Amino acid sequence: MTDTDERKAVMGRRSFMWATALMAAAPIVSEATMARAARASRLGDVPPDAVLINANENPLGPSKAACDAIAEIAPMGGRYDRFDENDKFVEKYAELHGLKPENIAVYAGSSEPLHYTVLAFTSPAHGLVIADPSYESPMAAAAVAGAPIRKVALNGDFAHDIKAMVTADPAAGLIYICNPNNPTGTITPREDILWALANKPAGSILMVDEAYIHLSDEQSVVDQVAAGKDLIVLRTFSKVYGMAGIRCGMAIGRPDLLAKLQPYLQNSMPITALVAAHASIDDVDLVPKRKGIIGGNRLETISWLRSSGYKPIGVSHSNCFMIDTGRDAHSVIAGLREQKVYIGRVWPVWPKAVRVSVGTADDMAKFRVAFKSVMDKPALAFAKPLARPELRGMGGTTFLS
Repeated sequence: MTDTDERKAVMGRRSFMWATALMAAAPIVSEATMARAARASRLGDVPPDAVLINANENPLGPSKAACDAIAEIAPMGGRYDRFDENDKFVEKYAELHGLKPENIAVYAGSSEPLHYTVLAFTSPAHGLVIADPSYESPMAAAAVAGAPIRKVALNGDFAHDIKAMVTADPAAGLIYICNPNNPTGTITPREDILWALANKPAGSILMVDEAYIHLSDEQSVVDQVAAGKDLIVLRTFSKVYGMAGIRCGMAIGRPDLLAKLQPYLQNSMPITALVAAHASIDDVDLVPKRKGIIGGNRLETISWLRSSGYKPIGVSHSNCFMIDTGRDAHSVIAGLREQKVYIGRVWPVWPKAVRVSVGTADDMAKFRVAFKSVMDKPALAFAKPLARPELRGMGGTTFLS
């Protein structure tokens, strides 16, 4: 090969990588982008005293240790990761979970690695398999990849129907499992996920989204990464750790699998997010304490719903749950909004169900009063929502995490 030919080959590879990266950027459907879009187009001007239980956020916010760590390192914000905070955090996280540092890739939240994993392992020939309902972001990424999407209904326990998912597409590139599931908060047993790993189509990858795992008693499948399985696990600090606006998450997998995400680029992490995440995992009491607070608020509200004759769907182990309202869900959302209570969106498969995020005890008390008021009135005719941004492949649906 001549020097000219070699230069052309190198430029060709670079052009391909940049084209791939640009494709990956359109669009990354994340919690943050959807929150902005919804506030701008659907929610309008949110009153300062509104109850915001619509985005699966943690109203407790970052821990004091995390806030202190941010304040301490903030004066160094003019520098990149000068003190190797990324490596320190990864080493600590790997040690806690029986992993090697090379099993972990850190991102600003888990939305980017979710999007990139779908792009890396799906194509027009290798589709995405996803539960219905579940978190919709993988479908937006699959639409960018031109991949077929196979949606599989939840089973009778409102968990993922693993056997149906594994057989839904013999050429599947990626099978997505959100556990606990968003929006239902329901658990898919670990043994079912292990069965999927053993019986999935050859060449396919499981992506298990454990954004809400800390809020449940379910055992993680991170150990299967250490065992070398065809698996990528997503984690985020947005939920139990209260860092949705600070942004820290990760993809956990075999190094060869994580390498397939690299063509889509990985930005330098904010040092504030790294030190906050590190401080959060150093606080051994943080997760059980918050799990107790959020779980208590959830159980109190669901108990009230059931005793009042309403119909929660399944058994939630997360910071969200769904209610079958028996009427057009959009009208319920609109009625609550009139009382300054903002809840989650509607999934097309369940047009009469709404998702409610778990807020503070005061938030949930106000929700109960408002919900009873809305449900005591005759069902309203559905009012078409305001126009909202189009998401390619998602039929224009705007959603929050």
